[in-house]
Amino acid sequence: MSVHLVEHPLVHDALATLRDVSTPPPLFRRMAVRISLMLAAEATRDLPTRTDTVATPLGPAGARRVSGEVVVVPVLRAGLGMLDAVLELIPTARVGHIGLQRDELTAVASQYYSKLPADLSRSFVLMIDPMLATGGSAVAALDLLRDAGAREVRMICIVAAPEGIALVERHHPGIRIYTPVIDSGLNGHKFIVPGLGDFGDRLYGTQ
Repeated sequence: MSVHLVEHPLVHDALATLRDVSTPPPLFRRMAVRISLMLAAEATRDLPTRTDTVATPLGPAGARRVSGEVVVVPVLRAGLGMLDAVLELIPTARVGHIGLQRDELTAVASQYYSKLPADLSRSFVLMIDPMLATGGSAVAALDLLRDAGAREVRMICIVAAPEGIALVERHHPGIRIYTPVIDSGLNGHKFIVPGLGDFGDRLYGTQ
């Protein structure tokens, strides 16, 4: 399957706080960092490694170190709320940015910014976008990554809808999606139900 449901109890505890309408922006941000770190750990479980030896205070010890290069690409603006957590986990990662604006009436995403690191063909790319709703923004971002040469791409989202998953699978069948939950669907305004509202607005207090 292309969708990997993350069942860790701490992930779902953080998700409950994010969903709660009474959660204020400062707590929302902390929970966004917490859940993003755990989702990123799951999505990078099979990163390539190399063997090494390190000197402990009592002698040499065998070790494994990450050998592949990781690139993290948040989809603006909401994806920025997940970025610091991923960089805390992988401080050596390079970072790209993709800016997409969704039309509130048509739900069609248009690109307004793209800045990606060079030579993505050898990189392990983590695309982070908290809400996978219609899938239009995700497909547009994945198209940009593919055109930039990315071959190994994984998407991390906090809440997903079946419609978005289906669209991503149709256009990019090789992409793995890591999420703790698949909600029931979209409402007439293309928002995930029950979802957690507008992630960016709740993150930055712009409701």
